[in-house]
Amino acid sequence: MTRAYYNEFDPYAAQWLRNLIEQDLIAAGDVDERSIIDVQPSDLEGYTQCHFFAGIGGWSLAARLAGWPDDRAIWTGSCPCQPFSNAGSRKGFDDERHLWPEFKRLISECRPTVVFGEQVASAAAWLANVRSDLEALEYAVGAIPVEAASAGADHLRDRFWFVADHDFERSGEAWVQRGGEFGGPGSDTKVDVRALSDMPSQRGHGGEGAAEQTGRFGAEILHIGGREYLQFPDRKWRHIPSPGVRWLGTGVPARVAKLRAFGNAIDPRPAAQVIGAYLDIAA
Repeated sequence: MTRAYYNEFDPYAAQWLRNLIEQDLIAAGDVDERSIIDVQPSDLEGYTQCHFFAGIGGWSLAARLAGWPDDRAIWTGSCPCQPFSNAGSRKGFDDERHLWPEFKRLISECRPTVVFGEQVASAAAWLANVRSDLEALEYAVGAIPVEAASAGADHLRDRFWFVADHDFERSGEAWVQRGGEFGGPGSDTKVDVRALSDMPSQRGHGGEGAAEQTGRFGAEILHIGGREYLQFPDRKWRHIPSPGVRWLGTGVPARVAKLRAFGNAIDPRPAAQVIGAYLDIAA
C-alpha cells in the first residue's frame, strides 16, 4: 500500500494529522513525532510521499487539490519561520530553529525527484541560501512570492514558495538553468527578491482621501475609507478582507493549541496553485 510519511514535532498537530488521515482528508500514512534532527534516511524507505514540518497536513491537501495523485512521489517542507519572521526573535541563521540544514541533509542523502517548500516573505536571505544549496545538489530551483489572498483566501499571508526538481538522466549545469521555467522573477538569481513588484504602479485610482502604501513585495496598497485594496496581477484592485480567524475563541476547547496549529500551518490554496503550475510544466 502506498504510504505517506509525516514528520511533525508538536504532539497536538501530530494527533490532528492522524485524525485527518483516518478521515481520508489527506494521504494515508504514518506520523513521526521525532525532531527532524533524529530522522535518518533509512526511516524514509518505502514511503512515496514525505512531508516534513507537516503541521496539520496543508501540503498533502494542496497536492490533492492540484490533482497530484497520492501514489506519486513528492517531498514537501515548511521549515520553521520563527527565525526569520518579523514577529519572531529575528535571530536568523543563528536560531536553533533554523532547521533547513537538517532538511537539506535528508534531501542530499535520499535525492527525491521533486521538493516543494515555502517560507515567510521576510526570509529573502533564507531563500537565497536554500537555492544555493539545492543547485549545488544539481536541482533545478524556481521560486515565486504568492499571497494567499491571490488564491481565494481572506488574508494576505504573503510567502515565498519554491520547487526543486531533479532529472537524474539529465543532471548538470544545463538542468540547473531550467529553474527559470518554474517561477517567474523569483527564479532569476540576479533579481533582488526583496524588491519584487507585482505590476507597474497605477496611481490616481483611489480618488479623494486615498492613501498609498508599499507592501513587502513592492506591491501598492490603497487605503480608502478605512478599507485596504491590493492590486493583483490581472491589474484589478480588490478589497482585502479582514482576517477570518478570530483570536478570542471563548468556549472553544483547546483553543490555544488550535490557534497555534493554525498559525503554523500553510494555506493549501496558494500551495495548490504552485503545485499545479509545476504539473503544467512537468507533465
